[in-house]
Amino acid sequence: MRVPAWTTSDPELGRVSVAPLQTGPDGSELALVHSWVGSERARYWEMAGASPQELAERYRELERRGTHHAWLVRIGDQPVGLLHTFSPQDHPVGRCYPVQPGDLGIQLLLAPADPPRPGFTGRLAGVVTPWIFADPAVRRLVVEPDARDQRALARLTRTGFTLGPVVQLPGKQAVLAFLDRERFEDRQPVASTPSTA
Repeated sequence: MRVPAWTTSDPELGRVSVAPLQTGPDGSELALVHSWVGSERARYWEMAGASPQELAERYRELERRGTHHAWLVRIGDQPVGLLHTFSPQDHPVGRCYPVQPGDLGIQLLLAPADPPRPGFTGRLAGVVTPWIFADPAVRRLVVEPDARDQRALARLTRTGFTLGPVVQLPGKQAVLAFLDRERFEDRQPVASTPSTA
């Protein structure tokens, strides 16, 4: 197994790691991600109906652009989520608000869980967020959940995000939400030195 970009230990979740999504010829991770993004619950990721080959090409194109990055999140050795980080200027959301230097868009898609784990999304996001802010260039996180997803909006508010305007994005009405570095650091210290252990 390759060395992850970042690993930490959480008292509730155990070992959490984040590593770049592998899009190479073996396609093992892309096959897994294809099963996630093709589900109804992931419809706003705009990949439903894409073939495995189309999905692979889309992720390779994102890699070539250099403004979007896809990460696989694991607990132990089990993949549990797909994290996208992206420059809002190179995304439709950037046309909906005045982008500031240091803004970073994020999207998190969790693997299907049976049975569901109450509170898991918030816990995992809270573990990964310090890693994102460990990059000093990141000044503010930007997310765009569906405007109808009251659970997501409540979770974002609980974790320190400020809700912004409702905007029209391809395929959905979304609420913009922002978490700036200062507000985050007031609530939780940043992971100063990412571990690869």
